Amino acid sequence: MSERGEVTRGEGCAALPVAAVVVDTPLAHLDRSFEYLVPDDLLASAVPGARVRVRFAGRDLDGFVVERYAEPTHGGRLSPLRRVVSPEPVLTPELLTLCRAVADRYAGTLSDVLRLAIPKRHATAERALPLDPPPPPAPSTPANGPALQPGPWAAYPAGPAWLRRVAAGEGPAAAWTALPGRPDGQDWPDAFATAAAAAVAGGRGAVLVVPDHRDVDRLDVAITGVLGPGRHVRLTADQGPQARYTAWLKARRGHVPVAIGTRAAAFAPVHDLGLVAWWDDGDDLLVEPRAPYHHVGVVLETRARHTRAALLAGGLARSLELQGRIESGAFVAVEAPTPAVRAAAPRVGVAGEGSDEERDGVAARAHLPSRAWRAAKDALHDGPVLVQVPRRGYLPALTCAECRAPVRCVCCHGPMALGGPGQQPACRWCGSALPPGRFECRECGSRRLRSTVTGARRTAEEIGRAFPGAPVVTSGSGEVLGAVPDEPALVIATPGAEPVARAGYAAVLLLDAWASLELPVLDAASESFRRWAAAAALVRPGRAVVLCGVAEGAGLPAVEALVRWDPGWLAARELADRRELGLPPAVRMARLSGTRRALGEALSQLDLPTGAQLLGPMPAPAGSRTSRESLRAGDEWHALVRTGVTGTAELGRALIALKALRSARKESELVTVRVDPVDW
Repeated sequence: MSERGEVTRGEGCAALPVAAVVVDTPLAHLDRSFEYLVPDDLLASAVPGARVRVRFAGRDLDGFVVERYAEPTHGGRLSPLRRVVSPEPVLTPELLTLCRAVADRYAGTLSDVLRLAIPKRHATAERALPLDPPPPPAPSTPANGPALQPGPWAAYPAGPAWLRRVAAGEGPAAAWTALPGRPDGQDWPDAFATAAAAAVAGGRGAVLVVPDHRDVDRLDVAITGVLGPGRHVRLTADQGPQARYTAWLKARRGHVPVAIGTRAAAFAPVHDLGLVAWWDDGDDLLVEPRAPYHHVGVVLETRARHTRAALLAGGLARSLELQGRIESGAFVAVEAPTPAVRAAAPRVGVAGEGSDEERDGVAARAHLPSRAWRAAKDALHDGPVLVQVPRRGYLPALTCAECRAPVRCVCCHGPMALGGPGQQPACRWCGSALPPGRFECRECGSRRLRSTVTGARRTAEEIGRAFPGAPVVTSGSGEVLGAVPDEPALVIATPGAEPVARAGYAAVLLLDAWASLELPVLDAASESFRRWAAAAALVRPGRAVVLCGVAEGAGLPAVEALVRWDPGWLAARELADRRELGLPPAVRMARLSGTRRALGEALSQLDLPTGAQLLGPMPAPAGSRTSRESLRAGDEWHALVRTGVTGTAELGRALIALKALRSARKESELVTVRVDPVDW
């Protein structure tokens, strides 16, 4: 018990009648704990971490007890706790510290983070799961036997040493660049499972986070093979309330030492954490789409710093954030030697280069170039062929056939698209359809339309006609396949939806490279490489990968990096450019968005940290508007605040103070604050 008399873990609570409660409210000026009186009948059950109901601002709200102590600091009369929802201490001190750090880092509120970190209670699951964990496995089980075997890590010079340090209970941080085309038993899920087994062998736990459910499925199989059944839990969004809460409780009560899953698994309450790992740092699925919009990597790095756990950030590509951490010395690069990379890398060719144009003429740069057609035709004899298409849908972008001006919706100015054959063009944002024969270009008056991008569905039609008799399989929005058989077939997939072929693909075609390279985002080059590398890594060793749609004569770093398979070079080059231009992640950025009037008021109230720069305000692009009201009215403005990386904490405090001030004043118009936005 401390000088104030607050209870600590393992002490009794009977003589501590005051409870500090974090109330579930999104209001920024109320983002703190409040004192309540603990009634006599709740003295034993209202333990720190328990869920409670309290009276707050005239309503009954949920909350968590964070402290119990003998004397209040508040001078007035304390309201009593309404009831204890559950005596289960779900909000542990470690989790509370982590959630508060994440809220401060992203200028959010604690209640927003807690809502994402702790699943809703399921009473049946809470009663059905035993309180005491099962006995640990005998030393002869896989969890304690082969954990120190390097396995897939033997291919990387620094891998075995890093693994030994994890097993010894140390906290090394590694940025791992995985080799492509690895067979079963040597691929990245097996490497993650081996790392988790090393942490378990050292008597500690592990949290492994991946972008989507298909990655979770692969990791699930690998973990079970290394640790055995019943030694880990899954935490994903597709679980039902009971299954998810049961899995979360198993980690909380110490039944399992390892938790795997998607974003929310980053907060899994694993005991004695020894390893945190995440795969594919650049994938936007690792960014939480709800406030405070945190990134899994930042959460896990914060968690490792508090618990002294080891870190592992793996991927086929390397994000600029990780490159910066490597250059600062916070992470150590774990890579294979150059000869091993060259031996494992796919044979990448760029359509339209060399003798292609002389031999094929204009067909060398068609949507499906002759070089790609020949590669697919030769490969279909002995296996599936993967065709990556950068856009989903049928014809997702339309322009005027004469002047090439984009076709926009008359209602919301959104992009018009064709959903299928025989359909009328419709807006991708509001769904408004273009009446038959009513199109007239605002620039030149033409009434003819043309497509600028071919979607996955239209590509499947075209390729089906180009290869009659070959099965065509699609994987993308609506139905994402986890795997395909090792039989001849054409697999059309959008980025991130590529299914795995057990023996690898016989060839990979990357269509419309220009559509990825011309993405209206700051990370277009690194994101293009990441998408291409994820697909190219699925090809069999020595087989062809054809990149199609690269502009003639363009010396693009992303294309060069793919041909040479050198993600580190691309990341270092892009980061050096960002430093010179003062762009993220070399600097820290925050974006404030709202109507022109509200944003102007907020900027006048913002106390900028020393050295911070204000850029704007300026009208927000139509595609980045954050509310339906501003979308309809066309009145959304935004401003950027830029500061050095060392000023992250000061910027966060300034933004939190701004949100608290506007919340306390009950400003009618919302100003959205987002730190490190991904859609630059």
